[in-house]
Order: sequence, then structure tokens, then C-alpha cells
Amino acid sequence: MKLLYLDGMKPSRLLPLLFAVLKFISGFVLASRAYELHRDEYLYLDEGRHLAWGYLEVPPLIAAQAWVTQALGGDYFWVKFWPFLWGALTVYLVGRIAQKLGGGWFAVVLACVCYCVSGYARLNFLFQPNSFEVFGFTLCCYWLLSYMQEAKPRYLYYIGLGLGLSLLNKYTTFFFIAALLVALVLTPQRRVLASKHFWLAAALTLVLFSPSLWWQLAHGVPFLHHMSELHDTQLVNVSVAGFWKEQLLMCFPAVWVWVPGLLALFAYGPLRMYRSLGLVYVVGLLILTMLHGKSYYSLGYYPVLFAFGAVWWEQLLQGFRYGALVRPALVLLPVLIILPVVPFIFTLYPPAYMQAISARYQNLGITRWEDGKIHALPQDYADMIGWQELADKTYQAYQALPDSTRAFTLIKCDNYGQASAINYYNRHRDMPLANSFNGSYLFWFPPQPAQPYRHLLLIGEGHPAALVPHFRELRQVGEITNPYAREKGTTILLGTDPDAAILELAQREYREALAVWVKEK
Repeated sequence: MKLLYLDGMKPSRLLPLLFAVLKFISGFVLASRAYELHRDEYLYLDEGRHLAWGYLEVPPLIAAQAWVTQALGGDYFWVKFWPFLWGALTVYLVGRIAQKLGGGWFAVVLACVCYCVSGYARLNFLFQPNSFEVFGFTLCCYWLLSYMQEAKPRYLYYIGLGLGLSLLNKYTTFFFIAALLVALVLTPQRRVLASKHFWLAAALTLVLFSPSLWWQLAHGVPFLHHMSELHDTQLVNVSVAGFWKEQLLMCFPAVWVWVPGLLALFAYGPLRMYRSLGLVYVVGLLILTMLHGKSYYSLGYYPVLFAFGAVWWEQLLQGFRYGALVRPALVLLPVLIILPVVPFIFTLYPPAYMQAISARYQNLGITRWEDGKIHALPQDYADMIGWQELADKTYQAYQALPDSTRAFTLIKCDNYGQASAINYYNRHRDMPLANSFNGSYLFWFPPQPAQPYRHLLLIGEGHPAALVPHFRELRQVGEITNPYAREKGTTILLGTDPDAAILELAQREYREALAVWVKEK
């Protein structure tokens, strides 16, 4: 059969592009608008209002994306544009890596399908730094592969650029860099370390990261406290067995592809010249294991293995009598494996229907939250509900205040999710920004005004009885009532004419909270 070329391009070159387009579009198609944004997405969007070279949670790249999103109106499309874009570009790279290894249509399709049905299906749905992290690591592996094939210095500079941008995205890039260096030292590629281009590329990485590094130093390196807090509250609970169990589960539909891909890098003759890429995975995962890293920290190491595994399968099936039947079956297998859990990967169905479905999977712990209890929905789904209700009720409470005193109002929330959601949904309304003592909001808390506040809107205040003596009047004016929301029951309290003692207490608590993060130099 004669194939028609488009603009002179071979169909094989269009195949990764086709998967990229499908990956981007499917993100919008497979999302029910019965859900709102995730609490973390609201935070990153708010960081776009306060551009800086660093934040308590993350480096600045996600905030730059958020700034563009806000400039374009901040609508759902532009929020989701970024994770869908990085996911689409990553699957394109996976297909191109397979092609650079000599893979034909089967290898490209199998590698791309493996990416689309693994843990990245969920990862690329949320506006978080994780999608760019996976893209950045895969891009660096792609350029390293290109350098091993052609030994052109420009690929080293591309790697330096990719690592610099990745450091501006997530600090876990340091683990990837360590794994990359060890892999180079342990393989014939170590000779690149003697090249001036290698060190110039490393300098490029440092230059790109230097503004964020300077921000950390100028603020007393809050990253160290973040890591300490993360270790004490979350990472300490990550066991080695649990970490490796999650490695199998995250990419389970493709385990029969990436495992052979990893082994082929060390044992299959035609691919052994690229074993440094296999060592990047081995060393990177060992580092994460020793540091009790979260399981998803490793997702950036797998895409390249899909390509190698797919090429290995293609070579294995060459000349096989029933290859024409086996190849489509192998492509379809990952899709069939993932089908039963698709509702828990994409927000396809509204909460009520999801509750009915979830009841069938209770034994798997899918709806068990951090509190150890079984709930109606998975926790991250519940984190996408109730925010619009909170924002609207907060705005209504603000609008109900007397015109003469409304401007002297402080909105204080218990956590970043509440504050950022209120700010997002009220971004086009005449209303002061919500604040919090949680996370980077410590940097944005307004200074005490010359004229004292006349009203405090307190969101999620857990001890209202203790505050009653400090106000002329304190009453509840709203509450999240959506039964599926994780924040169900979160109250909105209105305190009128606060006394000096409560305002001073608030300032003292603010200074103490900030001092925990920002150490004196």
C-alpha cells in the first residue's frame, strides 16, 4: 500500500506528533466539569500573582506559567493547558526516542501507549510542577541519547539548558543530576567529563539556576526547613517495600515493557552502548530509596525505558510467524489493563456516580484518605470540590458589610487551599485578597494598616469560642455544605470590631510562623 506523505514528512515522523496531539486533546475530553481545580492548583495560580525567584513550596517556573495563565484570564483551559502541554511533549519525545533507536511503527506506538496509560495519565491532569519534571528529565535523556549517537557538543548545551530549567521547576532535579553524573562516570561516556563543552554546559545550568539559588540564600534557605518538615511528616512514613511496590503499581500496565527495556540496556547487545541511561534509572531510584522519597518522585525516570522496551519487543518479534497478530495484541494489552480503573484516573463521572463506583473498590483502599478512613470519593477528587461554594459565600459575606467599613476587612484562612481558591474565583470581583499563615502566604500577608481592621472574615477557624471576647460580635455567616468536599464543614466567621489584643496576637503568630521558615542570616 502506498502511503501519502504530508509536506514531505515520512509517516513515521508524524506518528509521535499524532500521539502528542491526542494526548493534549484527551485531557480536556476526559475531564468532567463537575469537578473544580485541585487545592494545589489554586496555590500555584496565586503564586503567579506574586512573581519571585522562589517560594516556600517550589522554585519559580510554575509561578511563571501561572502568571501567563492569569494574564490570559485564568480560565480552566489555560490552567490545564500547561500539564496537557508537558504531557503531550513528553509522549512525543518517547516516540522520537524509539525512532532514534531504529524502532518502526510498532515500537513507537507501543512506547507511546505505555506512557499514556501509566501513572502519567493522572500526573498530566494537574497543574503542578510534576508534569514539567517528567518532561525535563525525558528531554535530557533524549539529548544524552543524541550525544551518544553523534557526539556533537551542542547536545551537551541542550542538556545543560534542560537541567537548568528543571532546577527552576523542582529541587528533586538534584537527584537526577547526581544519578546522571554517576552513570557517566561508570560508563565509557566518562570521557565527556574531560570536555570543555561539558563544563561550559554545567556552567549554563548553574547560571540558569542562580537567581533561585540567590533567593534561597537571601531568605535563609527555607528549602532546608521544607525538607526537614517533609521528612518528619511524610517521608519518614515511606518504607522501602512500599516505595518499590508503588513503582510497580504506577506503571503496572507497562511493566512488561519497561522492565525488559531496563534489562536490555545491560544485557542486549544492540542497546548496551546506551547503558548509561539504564544507570540513570538505577542510581536515581537508589537515591530516592535511601532518602525515603515519595513514589511519584521517580516518574521522570521511566519514559525512556518505555522506548527501549518497545524497541526490544520489536526486535524480538522480527521474523516471528505470528507477529502480525501479536503486535496489535501487545499494543492493546496496556489499554485493557487500565480500563477497570479509568474512572479513578480521569474525572469522567460526577461525584454521585463516582461514589457508587467507588463502593466496588473499597477493598483496594482507593477511597481511603490520610486519616485512614474510607470515604465516598478518593481524596484527590474530594480536593476538587467545594471551592467555588467557599469563594462565593466569602464574597457574599464581604458584600453584606457596611459600605463605610467594608474596605477595612481582613480575610484570613486556615490553609493555602482556602485562601488560594477564594482568590481564584473572586479574581474579577472587587474584594481584598484572602490571606493565610500557611506556606508562601507568609510572604504576602499584609502589614498592619494605619487604621485598624473593622471586620475579620475567618475561614476554617477551629477555636471560635476563644475568640468571642475579642469582638463586639462574632458569628458564622457561611459554611461549605457540599457532602463530597474534603473541606465540608469549613466555616466562614465574621468578627466585627476586633480589639487590639486579637490584632496583636495575629501579628505575633504571623511573625512566629514566618521565623520558622526564614532563618536569620
